[in-house]
Amino acid sequence: MRKLMMITASTAALFAAACTPAQDAAETDETSAMTDTTDTAANAADTAPATFDNPLLAEWTGPYGGTPDFDAASLDDLSAALREGMRLNLAEIDAITANPEPATFANTILELERAGAPLGRVFSHWGIWSSNMSSPEFRDIQREMSGELSAFSSQITQNEELFGRVRAVYEGEEMATLTPAQQRVVQLTYDGFARNGAMLEGEAAERYAAINARLAELHRTFGNNVLNDEENYVTYLSEDQLAGLPADFVAASAAAAATRDHEGEYAIINTRSSMDPFLTFSDERDLREQVWNNYYSRGDNGGEYDNNAVISEILQLRHERVGLLGYDNYASWRLENRMAGTPERAQALMEGVWTAAVARIEEEVADMQALADANGDDITIQPWDYRYYAEQVRSARYDLDSEEVKQYLQLDNLREGMFYVAGELFGFAFRELPEGEVSVWHPTVRVWEVTNRETGANVGLWYLDPFARQGKRSGAWANSFRSHTTIDGETNVLATNNSNFVEGAPGEPVLVSFDDATTFFHEFGHALHTLSSNVDYPTLNGGVRDYTEFQSQLLERWVLTDPVVNNFLTHVETGEPMPQALIDRIRAAANFNQGFSTGEYLASALMDMVYHTTDPAEMSDPDTFERETLERLGMPSEIVMRHRSPHFGHIFSGEGYSAGYYGYMWADVLTADAAEAFQDAPGGFYDPEVSARLVEYLFAPRNSMDPAEAYRLFRGRDAEVSALMRDRGFPVTE
Repeated sequence: MRKLMMITASTAALFAAACTPAQDAAETDETSAMTDTTDTAANAADTAPATFDNPLLAEWTGPYGGTPDFDAASLDDLSAALREGMRLNLAEIDAITANPEPATFANTILELERAGAPLGRVFSHWGIWSSNMSSPEFRDIQREMSGELSAFSSQITQNEELFGRVRAVYEGEEMATLTPAQQRVVQLTYDGFARNGAMLEGEAAERYAAINARLAELHRTFGNNVLNDEENYVTYLSEDQLAGLPADFVAASAAAAATRDHEGEYAIINTRSSMDPFLTFSDERDLREQVWNNYYSRGDNGGEYDNNAVISEILQLRHERVGLLGYDNYASWRLENRMAGTPERAQALMEGVWTAAVARIEEEVADMQALADANGDDITIQPWDYRYYAEQVRSARYDLDSEEVKQYLQLDNLREGMFYVAGELFGFAFRELPEGEVSVWHPTVRVWEVTNRETGANVGLWYLDPFARQGKRSGAWANSFRSHTTIDGETNVLATNNSNFVEGAPGEPVLVSFDDATTFFHEFGHALHTLSSNVDYPTLNGGVRDYTEFQSQLLERWVLTDPVVNNFLTHVETGEPMPQALIDRIRAAANFNQGFSTGEYLASALMDMVYHTTDPAEMSDPDTFERETLERLGMPSEIVMRHRSPHFGHIFSGEGYSAGYYGYMWADVLTADAAEAFQDAPGGFYDPEVSARLVEYLFAPRNSMDPAEAYRLFRGRDAEVSALMRDRGFPVTE
C-alpha cells in the first residue's frame, strides 16, 4: 500500500497508484527520474470482484501475467473508474479496521499491502494520459478529480483506527519476531502515516487535509502550465535559416513542422531534445537567443499560464503543513528519512562541489571568448552562446566533432547494447513481441519479453516509448505498471522507458548525441532496478530519493565498454565499430564542459534547498528571489539553472524531488565510488564477482534494506566524496 503519499502530495498529478503512505512517490524526472506506478494495486490478488463494467478497473488478462488493455482505455470511463476504485479501496480499509482481533502483521500490514488493486490499475492508465498522451480533455478530468482524490487519500492517512492498528504492530511484541523485510515494511508504513498527519487531531487535521487538497490543484496547474508553453512556443525556420545544423536534425525538424501543418518549414519545438542541438550547432545567433528564451521562459511568460504565483502559494502551504507536524522547515521534514539526513549535510556536499564548478566555468568561458575573438566574432559570451562555442572549443581541443560521434550512435543499436549489458550483468534475455501481441498506448511503442537467460523463466515485459510528440511531456523517465512481489504468488514486472528523441524521416536511422546515449542507458538502469527486484512486499519496491538515481547513473558507465563499442557503436553507413582513436578522444574530453553541466545542475539543486529552508514570508516574488539567491551564490552570468523556477517540475508539479533535487549529486558520489570498484577489478566492468555483488546488494533488494548498509555490503565501506571530485576532474582537497 505504498502509494498513498503520492496521491496526498500530488493528487495523482503524476503516476499515482493507490493507497499508501509508506513510501514517497518517485516523481518523474526530465532527465532521469524513476516513477514506479506499481503497488498492491497491480501486484496483489484482487479482493474485489474480478469483473467490472468499466474497462479501466478490469483485471489484466492475457499472457505474461496479464497486461493493461490500452486499446479499451477511454477517457470517458476515467472519472467513474476513479470513483469506484476509491470506493472499493476504502471498503478494504474499513474491513481492516473492523477486524475485532488484535492488530498483527498478517491482519493489518499485509492486508494494507494487498489493498487497492482495481484503483491501481486505473492509475496505470492515468500515468500514460498524464505524461505520454496528455490532452485538454484529460486535463479537464485532472481538474475535476483533484479534490476528490486528495480527500480520498486524507481519509486513509488520517484514519485514526487504521493508524492505531499500524502503531500497535509497530510498538508490539510481534515486531521482534518478524523477518527483517517484514520489519522494514512495518517501519515504512508507520513512518508514512506518522509523517503525513496521522497524529494530528481536530482543526489541525482538517487544515492538513485542506492543504493537501489545495497543493494537489497547484501541482497539477504548475505542470499543465509548463506543458502549455512547451506546446505553444514553437520556432519555425525557413530553409535559409538552417546554417550549421546537422542534416539529420534538419530532417527531423522538417518532419516535426509537417505534423504541425507547417509543411516546408522546420520546427524547433520547445523541449530540451530540440533546443539543445539547435543551440549547439546553429550559426544564427539571433535565432539561438530566441530558442533559448522560449525554453528558459517556460511558465514565466505572464498571463494565464504563468507559474510565479503558483510557486509562491505552493511554498507557503508546504511550510504551513510541516509546521503542523512540528518541523522548522519543509527540507528538514523531507530529508529526515533520506540518506543525507539533514539539509545541512546536503548543502555542505553541494557547496563544496559548487566552488570547483564555478571556477571551472570561468575557465570555460575564457576559452570560448578567446575562440570567439580569434574568429573575429564581435560578441561577449551569453547563455545562448555557451553550447555553440563550447562545441567549437571541444572540436579544436580534442579534434572531437559531435556530428562525427553521432554517426556511431544509432538508437536501435544502442538499445541492443543495453540488452547485451543486461545479459552479462543481470542474466536477462530480451525478445521483441510481435506487433499486437500486447496492447500499447501509441503505435510507436514497442514491447520486449524479458527472461532469465539460464532458466528461460519470464521476468517481465519492457515497454519502450522513444519519440517526442504533442501531448508528451519533455525529457526521459522510467516507470512501471507492476513490480515483483510474492505475497499472493510471484508476480512478474511490467517496466517502461520513455524518451523524447526526435523521430527521423520514414526509414531513416535515428542518430543521437553522446549525452542522449548516456541518458538512454541511465533510464534503462531504472528499468533494470525494477526488473531485478526480488522483494516480497509491494512497499519494498519503493526507494529513497537520494539513492534511487545511483543505480541508473552507474549504468551510464557501460556505454564505452569494449563489448558495447565493438558490437553496437557501429557507423551508420559503413557498419564499422567506433575506432579506438575516436574513443580515446571521447574519453579525453570526458570532463570537458564539466563546469557547465555541474554548474547548471547545482544551481537548480541549491535553489531547491534554499526555497525549502526559507520562511516563505521572507521571500519576494519567485523571479526576484531566484535572481537574488543566485547572485548571492555567485552564479556566473553565462549560464542559467538547468530548470528555472517557473518550469522546475521536479519540485513544483509534485513532491517527489522537492527539497530532494540534490539527490542526483548524492547519488553521483555513490556512482563515482562504485565505478572505481569496477575499474580496480580484474574483469573491469564485466567482472563477475563485482557484478554479482552489484545485483545482490544494489539492485535486487530495492528498498528492503537501509541504502547505506546495502552500499557497505557492496563496497566494504562507505562511499568517498573524493571519488566524485576525481571523476569530474576537480581538485581533490583533503
